[in-house]
Amino acid sequence: MTMILITGANRGIGLALAQNASKRGWSVIGTARDPGKADKLKNIPGVRVERLDADSDDSCKALANSLAGSPIDILINNAGISPDKSKNLESFDPEAYMACLRTNSVGPLLVTRALLPNIEASGRKLVVQISSIMGSLTNAADQNWKGNLAYHSSKSALNMANILIANSLKEKGIACVAIHPGWVQTDMGGPNAHLTPDASAASILDTVEKLSVKDAGAYLNYDGKPLPW
Repeated sequence: MTMILITGANRGIGLALAQNASKRGWSVIGTARDPGKADKLKNIPGVRVERLDADSDDSCKALANSLAGSPIDILINNAGISPDKSKNLESFDPEAYMACLRTNSVGPLLVTRALLPNIEASGRKLVVQISSIMGSLTNAADQNWKGNLAYHSSKSALNMANILIANSLKEKGIACVAIHPGWVQTDMGGPNAHLTPDASAASILDTVEKLSVKDAGAYLNYDGKPLPW
């Protein structure tokens, strides 16, 4: 049976991923900063809820200790933030900017490093970074994007980090890929977004099921199509 671990699984895309994975008969571990408030996650049949502050190395190590000896086929680094501050240069707030980088760019590396023995012990050996098309340097330049300085930068950094660790970990048979979930109707995406969380999650998992080590380092849309760097 496929074992999947999803960070930030208490709401939005993370919750929808956990629900869809459960429907597929997979074993699901969902993490939340405060499991006591993760009622919807707890109500998913068979889910195991774990505490995790993804941008804390100590918290990542504690999670790894609680999961010692448990293979993880698929790790989805989904936890992320988009601060109201540092949308542009005029409103630049270095603390908000660094907090965004720590959660969106550093956090996935801390989680992946902590759980590497679990991933390496599994059959699938797959790490998925929930990135964003907003991390595309090509699109930012070609389409004259402005604003969302912290969030865009954090996802570009995540994309680069994913390539670098993918190049190293594929030697162990581990595939690391970055996936854009689409514009999704979440607290971050807003009500006018094109996709429901359920539609996005279902498509992401359809794509995930087709991935292998030959896809290591890829930057993909939720439907599996390559995205411009």
